[in-house]
Amino acid sequence: MSEELNFTEVIARSEKIRMLYHELERIHHGSEWTVEEDALAFLTDAGLVGRLTMSQQGRWPKGGAANEELSHKLGESIWWLIILAGRMDIDINVALEGFLSKTEKLLKK
Repeated sequence: MSEELNFTEVIARSEKIRMLYHELERIHHGSEWTVEEDALAFLTDAGLVGRLTMSQQGRWPKGGAANEELSHKLGESIWWLIILAGRMDIDINVALEGFLSKTEKLLKK
């Protein structure tokens, strides 16, 4: 059984990892990725989540077990959302709480 994560710590760890990737981008490309490039990378991973889900559910002939790669891409997608929010000065805690509260109210009968 895995350890439950603290969301504040997840955000800090995510930001540290992104800083390390920025270093690699400067080395390999001479500049950091833009916010738009980060968004495109997220969308690419989100698309892979779709394909891997289809494979896991037996609806796409990827071959092999998709669970490990799907698990990684789900985690990476959450990571990208945290990074994108931060880069666009959106507090992910506030955004998530707002979404949850609004949706709960909409669906309450």
